[in-house]
Amino acid sequence: MASRALAEKIKSFGMTNQMIAEDISAIERRYNIELGHIRGQSDMVESDYYPQLDAAVRAEGAIMARHYEVFYSLERSIRALVRDTLITDTQNEDWWNSSKVPQGIKDEVTKRIQKELDAGVSRRSQDALDYTTFGELSDIINSSWSLFGSLFNSRKGLEKVFASLNALRNPIAHCCPLAEDEELRLRITVRDWFRLMEK
Repeated sequence: MASRALAEKIKSFGMTNQMIAEDISAIERRYNIELGHIRGQSDMVESDYYPQLDAAVRAEGAIMARHYEVFYSLERSIRALVRDTLITDTQNEDWWNSSKVPQGIKDEVTKRIQKELDAGVSRRSQDALDYTTFGELSDIINSSWSLFGSLFNSRKGLEKVFASLNALRNPIAHCCPLAEDEELRLRITVRDWFRLMEK
């Protein structure tokens, strides 16, 4: 249990650092300065590969990339939390095939994997958990609340944060700009996620 608490503190530290890096990037953009914390791969991409794209669209994409990075990191850390908690509980690396994962979710994941195979593309992952949607991650946590409840200080708070993140995920995942107030909502919701793990 101590190692889980340490892992969560490390994850929290990493997300805090990522948010600080995001704030530095925002300052750079706002004041049109280069502070040098990230060296420009985007310059190479823009000059070598994408000169035909409209500059305004590329600038919008750069802004949205920050939100995608935050959401990607958060979703991956939630998947790791689910995986680690269920491996610890079942004492089995094959926890996916246990009763801890609702059968409906397993069935949907099987369909998604088959759809990828039928399309002739590379599988995105060998881990079935990587095929779950954000809402399904919430369902897995809720269906095993007796395990996850010790990690969070409020079940209702968790449901509210998941609902907010799910709504915010859509414009990010579907390449639509995030309104300014929604950018703020994303930042607050990510902070709310970590507050839920404070005891």
